[in-house]
Amino acid sequence: MSTPHPTAGQAAGCPVSGTPATTARLYGPGLDGDAMPALYEALRGAHGPVAPVSVAPGIDAWLVLGHRELLRLTREEQDFSHDPRRWSRLREGRVPADAPILPMVGWRPALLFADGQQHRRMRAAVSDALAGINGHELRRGVRSTAEDLIAGFAARGEADLVAGYARMLPMRVIAGLLGLDERTGRELVDAVGGLVSATSGAADASRRMGAILQGLIERKRRVRGDDIVSSLLHHPARLTDEEVLHNLVVMFVAGNQTTVNWIATALRVLLCDPALRSSLSGGHLSVDDALDLVLWRFPPTQNFPARYATRDMRFGGQDIRAGDMLILGLAAANADPEVLPADGAPVAGNRSHLAFGAGPHTCPAQDPARLITRTAVDTIRHRLPDLELAVPESELKWVNSPWSKGLGTLPVRFTSPLSPSGPAPSGAPGAPAPA
Repeated sequence: MSTPHPTAGQAAGCPVSGTPATTARLYGPGLDGDAMPALYEALRGAHGPVAPVSVAPGIDAWLVLGHRELLRLTREEQDFSHDPRRWSRLREGRVPADAPILPMVGWRPALLFADGQQHRRMRAAVSDALAGINGHELRRGVRSTAEDLIAGFAARGEADLVAGYARMLPMRVIAGLLGLDERTGRELVDAVGGLVSATSGAADASRRMGAILQGLIERKRRVRGDDIVSSLLHHPARLTDEEVLHNLVVMFVAGNQTTVNWIATALRVLLCDPALRSSLSGGHLSVDDALDLVLWRFPPTQNFPARYATRDMRFGGQDIRAGDMLILGLAAANADPEVLPADGAPVAGNRSHLAFGAGPHTCPAQDPARLITRTAVDTIRHRLPDLELAVPESELKWVNSPWSKGLGTLPVRFTSPLSPSGPAPSGAPGAPAPA
């Protein structure tokens, strides 16, 4: 990969210049979700819409920051492949087997790593499995789970809405959609957390996740259920067990953590932005409008791996070589000055953001993810109307990850919650939503 000359004034080793001085680091303790936006703007100012970065020690890539460039990256498969076996560094044996990024970008027989017909075949199975989810039942299940979680901390008058709500709710719901019990679902979530952290434990987390899902597939082969796994196993696309396994990995990694971050960030924004909260309470904005504002400003996935150049080209002002890795800078592209209103006004009622990607690989699970998030936010707003932060906003902690923008904690306080409005959802409290 070619890199431009160092930008004047950048110090070697700082987060903006990285190591070496010509690239920025997308890893390390100094770059959490709160620090990333400043890094993106520094890169945009120094390099334009495509910037050289380092995604792990000694592993370079290009970060696509421009909205227009990211649309091209996601739509033109003939120039930008999803198949990591095209990655020149990997082909040449220059990626250590224990590289923390490898579990995220190593090839799997899944829709995320395929182009053309192979991608369409697997996407059809995944899309049909997701389309089989009963939206009414999913909403009832999410609300029931939300009520159960709120009841667990209501008497204390305080809670951490990340650990006690945002992290627990999608885990229970998705575990139900996969046909997992809660304990196994929790183990799977822990493994996914280790995978996306991009630390030395990522490889072990990937193995644990694979073992859990492999056991689930074997059980569903023997006894078919009314769940996503069974739907994938018996789809006309005739996915192999290995393909089912790795598509489940993609669905769970992308679906669970993204929904956790979306719920937590939406609650943080409502707690910290009085004008937005007032507009929502007064009916000037819908919950969906507020959720889209969150997706514009604070997309749950900051950066997403990866595309691989199929030929040498000039792209975004940079000389890209065949086999170079390009990272989708979703958050940076959403903040591109070329697409934001000139007056800086909020982008309300507009879903042209790139939080779910674009092109043939647009996230197929965005509708159930929105339903889960909307129901989670709506339920806690109505049950805890005087919810407020228990610490100054500046003291909130963020998770360190090159990919995900997630809060580590969201401590809140409140008085006695209101009783649930309307009839109680049927089924046992906290029961996962059936597919």
